[in-house]
Amino acid sequence: MALTREQMAQRVAQELSDGFYVNLGIGLPTLVANAIPPGVDVLLQSENGMLGIGPFPTVDEVDADLINAGKQTVTARAGASFFNSADSFAMIRGGHVDLTVLGAFEVDVEGNIASWTVPGKLMKGMGGAMDLVAGAENIIVMMTHTDKAGNAKLLRRCTLPLTGTRCIRHVLTDLAWLEVQDGSFLLKERAPGVSVEEILSKTEGHVIVPEYVPEIRCSEV
Repeated sequence: MALTREQMAQRVAQELSDGFYVNLGIGLPTLVANAIPPGVDVLLQSENGMLGIGPFPTVDEVDADLINAGKQTVTARAGASFFNSADSFAMIRGGHVDLTVLGAFEVDVEGNIASWTVPGKLMKGMGGAMDLVAGAENIIVMMTHTDKAGNAKLLRRCTLPLTGTRCIRHVLTDLAWLEVQDGSFLLKERAPGVSVEEILSKTEGHVIVPEYVPEIRCSEV
């Protein structure tokens, strides 16, 4: 069966390493803050000027003045720092973010990403995504495998306006963990109980399928 949102966050969190500076995009990626493995020390950064974001707050911990770039209330870990957004973007543009996790509408086999607008629909704008895809050392896309109408989001070529080109290395969907490699998606892992055939039927771009594709390791939620 497909991964839950929480299980998706757990899988992405397995890619975190001690000392990483990490930016979590709006939407699904923010859930990674609550899934950081014990013993792994990372600093979460936000475009609105915060370094050291903690897990989402409980009801008793909510501080309406403490928010991330998506205007969600957050907590601050010990030693957190606050600064203006210009300094935050200087950090991003200067290449000081080790890992960025972003949501997307589409990703294609060349590692292009479309994540900021759908023509004809009202959108808030690109935000910091264009800077993040250009400045981060590593970028993981975290999204559903298909849209609400069942259309593939892993494509031969993106159809929507691009956020960045040839910048995506890995994609985690509710069905699979894939690596962008040489004009194809390399299927690395599959959600528990999800067949390779189902993944292929819901992917437009070319998929390389190894002889053995293990299941994603995640907890029951």
